[in-house]
Amino acid sequence: MRAHEAGALHADINNRGPAWLRTPEDVNALLPTLWPRSVTRGADGALAVAGLSVRDIATEFGTPVYVLDEADLRSRCRDFRAAFPTEDVYYAGKAFLCRAVVRMIAEEGLHLDVCTGGELATALSAGMPPERIGFHGNNKSVAELGRALDAGVGRIIVDSFTEIDRLTALARERGVRPRVLVRVTVGVEAHTHEFIATAHEDQKFGFSLAGGAAANAAFKILDEGVLELRGLHSHIGSQIFDASGFEVSARRVLALQAQIRDARGVELPELDLGGGFGIAYTTQDDPATPQDLAKRLRKIVDSECAAENLAVPHLSIEPGRAIVGPAVFTLYEVGTVKDLDGIRTYVSVDGGMSDNIRTALYDASYSATLASRASGAQPMLARVVGKHCESGDIVVKDEFLPADVQPGDLVAVPGTGAYCRSMASNYNHVPRPPVIAVRDGQARLIVRRETEDDLLALDVG
Repeated sequence: MRAHEAGALHADINNRGPAWLRTPEDVNALLPTLWPRSVTRGADGALAVAGLSVRDIATEFGTPVYVLDEADLRSRCRDFRAAFPTEDVYYAGKAFLCRAVVRMIAEEGLHLDVCTGGELATALSAGMPPERIGFHGNNKSVAELGRALDAGVGRIIVDSFTEIDRLTALARERGVRPRVLVRVTVGVEAHTHEFIATAHEDQKFGFSLAGGAAANAAFKILDEGVLELRGLHSHIGSQIFDASGFEVSARRVLALQAQIRDARGVELPELDLGGGFGIAYTTQDDPATPQDLAKRLRKIVDSECAAENLAVPHLSIEPGRAIVGPAVFTLYEVGTVKDLDGIRTYVSVDGGMSDNIRTALYDASYSATLASRASGAQPMLARVVGKHCESGDIVVKDEFLPADVQPGDLVAVPGTGAYCRSMASNYNHVPRPPVIAVRDGQARLIVRRETEDDLLALDVG
């Protein structure tokens, strides 16, 4: 189903809710897989994160606000680090990046991948060791590549022949030999939304495997000898729950490894299978654990290497959403409640598509709960919407909230750590919300709220 540009009432959306959504027995209950691990509902009925009430958060920081459970994020880093102890785990910074998060993932022993000069600047300013940074992007500028070389970035994932030439010239000028991976488009379309499936042939990323471009890119790098080709990279999509896509991808990439060995006598020592591991946004989602992922991916790689008579390369993965997504929820205040003549109840909050564009952009599904109190009212099917001048400004398409939800209540939406603040905008000139990190009952501001002065400061007219 896709949202209609004319608004929600024109969309192919069942007014009675999706088939998977069930009326809850207890509208106050929290499904643990959706929430940061320290979130509870206290004796007063309000949610608390790491022992801090959301009422106190709203009083101190206002709403909307992104609330990050620091212990939860760190524990998810450790879960991946424990599941992949001999591999490199790159946190995918595009999911959400700020200096505080860079420091957290660095302290937990993870690597970091970035895809723009701005992300690289954030990583370096927070003290991320450059040798633990991987630099992605399909159109890296000369300035961006130069900065990466000068900083000593550990891996540059090359994405086009133009970039190979550009990077080769810069490396010659500096007398350095950067380590690179070739991004391979393997022709696998993961079970995900069309706009976030990144390995099929008709898209902007990487070198085509089927057309021979990937092999030619590897041969070009090896023959010129300026860049150090360490291996191949593949990323097949996002919000993936099925390992079969990784199996096909690994088989095809390792077949290319064997082709390179046979043609040039070189066995590339590294393989990056990317990320895209799914998380639970609603009750319909059943994500794998890092331990399950590690077991499946190792089995796939070991099997395919044996089939090609290749030494098993050093493996890398790139979880972003799977680390930060569940560690954050967004806290809103209800402004109006509108019963649309029995069709649906619209609960309007003080944020919307400017702080979470994913529902409108990807037709993404989210959950929500009444956060400031418990309720004894019956569940009602509601739609949580924002304050923007768009009928498609929807935060949560379908969710059961208490029938007595009212203006001034706080509503929390879990699973908003990935791609919400990163993709936030100033649509309708709404300042972007802050991000706070909560740990041991204490909250600290890690990204401040934008102000109207910030908006006007850029307006030089």
